[in-house]
Amino acid sequence: MRMNNTKMQDIVSRVIYEDNHIIIVNKLPGELVQGDKTGDTTLADKVKFYLKEKYNKSGNVFLGVTHRLDRPVSGLVMYAKTSKALSRLNEMFKKGNVQKTYLAITESAPKAPEGLLVNYIKKNEKQNKSYVYDKPVQSAKEAKLKYKVLGKSERYYLLEVELLTGRHHQIRAQLSHIGYIIKGDLKYGAKRSNRDGGIDLLAYKLEFIHPVRKEKMIFIAPFPAYKLWQYFKNIV
Repeated sequence: MRMNNTKMQDIVSRVIYEDNHIIIVNKLPGELVQGDKTGDTTLADKVKFYLKEKYNKSGNVFLGVTHRLDRPVSGLVMYAKTSKALSRLNEMFKKGNVQKTYLAITESAPKAPEGLLVNYIKKNEKQNKSYVYDKPVQSAKEAKLKYKVLGKSERYYLLEVELLTGRHHQIRAQLSHIGYIIKGDLKYGAKRSNRDGGIDLLAYKLEFIHPVRKEKMIFIAPFPAYKLWQYFKNIV
């Protein structure tokens, strides 16, 4: 891909952390973490170009995808810069040794200020949508998350969500299932879309032990710039 100076600076401004083994970037709503059938330019493409330019590399740049965010979601994405880091991070994500915390703005008030949701999720490939069940059904996978209400505005509520399993559209589907619909998420029942086409779900925090240096790492995403997120930033 080709990238002009403006786009290059955009990626530079969104790098949260980088060392020899990993790079953590703030993803925007609408960006793909990795390639899909649309063929659209991905965040991975942009990060590869950034690394190629920054370090004056010839040939292909290695960049491993360690986890994914849905296209309309924003927030922290971690890529591996070495095969050693990728294999170790893949194992850490598989074992649940990377703690992922999200913030969600919902259209309705949760009945309880905090809770644990345990459901079963089944993905419909044709619809690219997940369906939630309260009891086990064939080919459905168990899904767990914890939520806590952090604040409210006149019309919306801010929830902190700790993801305990990693299922397709898990937070969006589980919250919608109990009536806590994420603002802008038309697929799961929102009244209207957001102007940027994204949804108000932010991959807010990553906590893990560095795959090579073995140090405790904690990273926080910046709050999105628009008015409602900034309102919640000021009251949390």
